[in-house]
Amino acid sequence: VQLQASGGGFVQAGGCLRLSCAAYGTIREINAMGWYRQAPGKQREVVPAITSGGSVKYADSVKGRFAISGDNAKNTVYLQMNELKPEDAAVYYCNLKLTIRWLGELGEYNYWGQGTQVTVSS
Repeated sequence: VQLQASGGGFVQAGGCLRLSCAAYGTIREINAMGWYRQAPGKQREVVPAITSGGSVKYADSVKGRFAISGDNAKNTVYLQMNELKPEDAAVYYCNLKLTIRWLGELGEYNYWGQGTQVTVSS
């Protein structure tokens, strides 16, 4: 299984971007999904995440501006980012917990996308 993230780029403050993360491979189920970001000199932080129980958590700094969604048929998770601010600039990573069959057994595995850069100018 591989994750392919896309949609990052350069945008002015107040603008919007939509990130996508597609999972390729034989996937039984997406159990949990999330987006994380890491700015230079800072730790990676969760932006929004949906747990296997279905609860959604957003970082306080993005509440009301960002929205996570998923398309199980396409094995794709999205991050809609509106009203972007310079402090949102970072490399964004998608994270999926997937049920796949490996060596004949079903199991849950954790995958990370390669990261996509978001730059916001003031």
